[in-house]
Amino acid sequence: MMTEHHCDHHARIAPQSGTGFHLKKGQTLRIIDPMGEQVADLFSVNEHDHRCTLSSGRSLDYAGKIYLSKGDLLYANDSRVMFTILDDRVGKHDFLLTPCSQEMFEILYKHVGHHPSCFENLSQALAPFGIEQAQISTTFNVFMNVNIHEGGRMTVDAPTSKAGDFIDLRAEMDMVCGLTACSAEGSNNGTFKPIDFMIF
Repeated sequence: MMTEHHCDHHARIAPQSGTGFHLKKGQTLRIIDPMGEQVADLFSVNEHDHRCTLSSGRSLDYAGKIYLSKGDLLYANDSRVMFTILDDRVGKHDFLLTPCSQEMFEILYKHVGHHPSCFENLSQALAPFGIEQAQISTTFNVFMNVNIHEGGRMTVDAPTSKAGDFIDLRAEMDMVCGLTACSAEGSNNGTFKPIDFMIF
């Protein structure tokens, strides 16, 4: 299948870490779960206007649903389209919850001491591009399995992604992206694994 595409970049994100990179309009970002049941947090900012950032609220509002998959669009806070989902082998991702943070581990899990987090990893990955921590809001949580129950109660369940599953997102503007291999035990069925990504 990959012979159709010219791959410009292929990399692995180590467990509980993150990376930042440029993505040009027209390029496709493929996010791959190499081992299964591993979440990846994606955040993006317009390369030429850092006030333009990925927006969960706009995307869910315009789609009229909380689960986005093949054919759906991810919007920026100024209502411009950032990504088109071209292909999706999983079909279940989260766009409600913010990236895990040190405070989340303390408040939700009563964790004592430092814990790696997607918010910290995104902050460090995006800082060299001039993107400040305060600009990072709700991420597109690829492969994350959040379910809504009676009364609006939420549960974070094991991802349904299997080894080798992927999602393809076409960039509709020039962007700086941050991508992580999620650090929250509860999101990844208790283990930490790498995330692979390709740009073509």
